[in-house]
Parts: sequence; C-alpha cells; structure tokens
Amino acid sequence: MTNKTRSAAVKTQIDAARQRSALLGRPGFLIRRLHQLHCSLFLEETEAFNITPVQYSLLTALHQHGELDQNTLALEIGLERTTVAEVIPRLEGRGLLERRQGEHDRRVKLVKLTRKGRALVTKMEDAVQRAHDRTVDQLPAEDRERFLLYLIQLVEATNGLGSAPYRLP
Repeated sequence: MTNKTRSAAVKTQIDAARQRSALLGRPGFLIRRLHQLHCSLFLEETEAFNITPVQYSLLTALHQHGELDQNTLALEIGLERTTVAEVIPRLEGRGLLERRQGEHDRRVKLVKLTRKGRALVTKMEDAVQRAHDRTVDQLPAEDRERFLLYLIQLVEATNGLGSAPYRLP
C-alpha cells in the first residue's frame, strides 16, 4: 500500500468516525476522553495503593529529583502551584513525604520523599506500567511508539500555551 493510499484509507476511517459522532473528529475531546479512560485504568491497576495519577506524578518527580521546592515541583509535573499545595498535605499525612522551610528563605517550602514514599513508588511501578500499557494496547504494536512520539511532539510544541507549564528536560 502506498503512502497516498494509506492516507486516503485513514481519511475514510476518520470521516466514518465523524459520521458516528462529531465529537470523534475533535482532538480535544479525544484527548480528554482518553485521559479519563487512562485514569480509570490507573486506578484499577493501582487500587491497592490508594494513589491518584496526580499524586503518583508528584511522588515520581520527587523520586527522580530528590528534594524540591513546591514551585519547582509544580513545574516538574506541569501542575499549578495551588494544586500541588493541595496534594502535598494529603501525602504528608500518609507519611509519604515531608516538608520543611527553606534555610535561606523561610517562605520556600521544600518537599522530599520519606523512606515509605520511596518504597511506595518502587512497589507501584509494575501496576502503573500495566495501566500505561493498557491505555494503548488497542493500537497495533508497531503504532504504539509512534503514538507516544506524537504525544511528546504535541506537548513539547504547545507547552507554553497552558497556565501550568511543564519544565521540558
């Protein structure tokens, strides 16, 4: 099959999906819906740990970078500072992380994982990977990495547009 034929076949499939529902032709709707579905899979796979995807992102960033101030932590996971400030006390209450004031600026709150938090991130890795795998397992194997690459390209290209930027490595 030539590229032109393949492109025509893809367009035909998209047109058929749009006939079923106009929403199926809207990238924003599809991204939001896929996010909902992924969150359901994540919660199903990680039910025993009682951690949300946002909490896991926060824990993962701390696991990777060590101690961070709350503003930097928000940038590391692409969330608004206020959201991060709401999540931290819940995790701190469970003994998964600890906070302290900065030495040079008392207004700065530094956050780091506890031993229990590090252990939890490690214990969750397989369950989280299953959720990620299940999110894309309906795609042909050869298209999964291409799909991930397209998501990376979209996020990197439009990152500056959101109210909560993500610090790109």
